Parts: sequence; structure tokens; C-alpha cells
Amino acid sequence: MCGGEGTRLRPLTFERPKPMIPLLNKPSIVHLVESIAREGINDIVVTLGYKGGTIEEAIGDGHTYGVHIEYVYDKKKLSTAGSVKNAEEYFENESFMVIGGDHVMDLNLREMYRFHELGNAPVTIGLLPIEDPREYGIVDMGVNNKICHFLEKPEPGEIFSNLTSTGIYVCSPEIFEIIPDDTKYDFAKNMFPRLLNENKRINGFLVRGHWTDIGNSGAYREAAKWMLDKMGSTTIVGNFNIQNARVVGPFDIQPGVSLGSNSALVGPAVIGEGTIIAENVLIGPYTTIGSGCVIEDGARIFSANIFNNVHIGTNTNVSGAIVDNNTVVGNNCILETGTVIGARCLINNNAIIHSGVYVWPEIIIEQGERVNHNRINEAYSVVTSGS
Repeated sequence: MCGGEGTRLRPLTFERPKPMIPLLNKPSIVHLVESIAREGINDIVVTLGYKGGTIEEAIGDGHTYGVHIEYVYDKKKLSTAGSVKNAEEYFENESFMVIGGDHVMDLNLREMYRFHELGNAPVTIGLLPIEDPREYGIVDMGVNNKICHFLEKPEPGEIFSNLTSTGIYVCSPEIFEIIPDDTKYDFAKNMFPRLLNENKRINGFLVRGHWTDIGNSGAYREAAKWMLDKMGSTTIVGNFNIQNARVVGPFDIQPGVSLGSNSALVGPAVIGEGTIIAENVLIGPYTTIGSGCVIEDGARIFSANIFNNVHIGTNTNVSGAIVDNNTVVGNNCILETGTVIGARCLINNNAIIHSGVYVWPEIIIEQGERVNHNRINEAYSVVTSGS
């Protein structure tokens, strides 16, 4: 399911859908398709909405990944179950798995599918205990795997469990009998409560492995960190120009990257094609830098996610921040942890962006300014709640 607008991830989703956000310098949807293919699942239907054409262009018919992909466009907002209903003709009256297009995971999906096939419920929900379940659906489940209570996005005082729905479901074709045609209808808000109210069985399956979505900037950074942790070796493609610099892997370096004198690169890290890193630069672990970037003398970058064609000035410190395409950050600036900078911004010299501040695209931050609240560009939507 790839139809949402990604409002909670703004300003990163004004010009791309969530599944197209760069993760280790390639679209998140590519990692997801690769993960599904590794599980031996080779028939995929992608439901598309907001800017869906970019997703179809990115992954094509799937032959690159050893799978076959079909696309179904939602002409209007149908929510999760409604969107799946819109693709009903592709499922050929067989059980199927529903996965969010913004998921990042390494799970035992085949085992979950087999569990559903042997069970006696129309829906099986993949479950995983997590520390903070407030942004998800939580369940109460008995030892027989039967779910007896489901609550979407609980408030404090309602969190009776941290057993969380991953948003991964295996469904039998009978569910289409209760999903209305061409109507907004949601699995968590509509279908699951109805099934439980009618005393119909929903099974839970405890998945094993790693899972997150990239529904907000914090989850995105966690997903990037986890994927960097998976790097077991160093990859260097093409020429890597090192001038008396110190490098400690693992890292992935694309062609045309240069690392100046007395600089240090400590992995895990990913550096995109043609990026130039000047002298006395320190790049710490859990950093990704896109293609065509320039990192000037004396900059320090720690656990940051920098997209393409970004310019980081002299003696600037970027710590745990996300910086979108074509943004320029001046000299002696500080981007604190949790900062998210939109595309084509200009942050002038000596500015400080406080922790947790979001800056909308095409904003200019004045020299020496201390920004302690979100900076909105009125030319773009200000909505940050929802999908």
C-alpha cells in the first residue's frame, strides 16, 4: 500500500511519496521489494495514490528484483482496506499479504503466511512488542493466538499492552465480502472492530526480526540506523580519492568521492557519487550523505542523513539531523539532533537550528539566527497529522 500523502513526514514528502524517501541513498520502496523478494514472495500488487508515478518509475515491473509487480491507482482516498478492495481482481481468490509501502523490515513473512493458511480466521495480524506503541494499534491476545481486543493509537491510560500491530496482515479472500466498493474503509478503524463485534476470529502472529515504518522523522532515522548496522563489509565503487585521511569501515562509497587531508570517516556510513569532502572533516558512524554533496573544511557530521546536492559550510556541525536536496548550510552553523531541513533552503552563516525544529522547503535562515520553532513556508501545506 503506497497511497498515503506522508503528512507526518513533512517537509520531506512535499515532492515525493513516503516510499520514495532516500534510505541509504536509494528509495525506501526498493529496500522493501528486495526484502519481500528474499522471502520468496514474487507476485506483488502496489496500490498507488499520492505521486504514485514516481514509485512505478523507480521499481518498474520488478524483474530487476526477481519479482512481478502490478499497479493499481486509487482515483480517490479509499483508506487501507478500501485500497486493497480496489485491487481485488489481482488476488485470484487466494490468501494474500498486506504490507505498508513505508515499512522497513527483516521478518519471517513466509512463516506468517503459512500460519494463516493453517488457521481458521479471515485475518492474521503480524504483532511485535515495541517500547512506545502510541502511534500504532495494540492488541490483547490469548495463548491460542486469538485476538480479543484491538485498539488503534491508544491514549495514556489505555495502553493495556505493548503488543503492537505491524500493519502487516494476511487475509483470506472472504474479507472482500465486508469491504464496501469504492468507499473509504480502514482495516484498523473499521474492519477489525466489526469482526470482533461480530465475534469473528482474528488471529495474531508474533513475528521475529526487525520492523519499523518511516511514518515520522524519528522512525526514519531509526530505520536508517538499523540498516547501517546491517552493513557487514566495506564497498568501494570506482575511484575513492583519499589524501592522508583516516577511514574505518564498514562503509559504502560510490564513484567519484574524495576525502581531504586529515579528515576522518568512521562507519557504518554511506557516501553517494561525486561527493566532495574537504580537509579536517569528521564524519561519524550512522551517517548517510547523498550524491553531489560538498562538505567544507572542518565540518563535523554525526549520525545525520543528508540527501543529494547539499552544501555544508566550514566548521559547521550537523548532529542527528535530516537535510533534504539542494539545501545550503553556511559556515559555523549548528544543526541540532532531530532537526529536519526541507529542500532548497538557505541557512546563512552562524545560524543555530534547535533540536526538533522542522524547516519547510525554500526557507531562508538569516545570519546568526537561532531558530527554536518550526519555520513554515506558507506556499506549502501546514498539515502534519494523518498518514
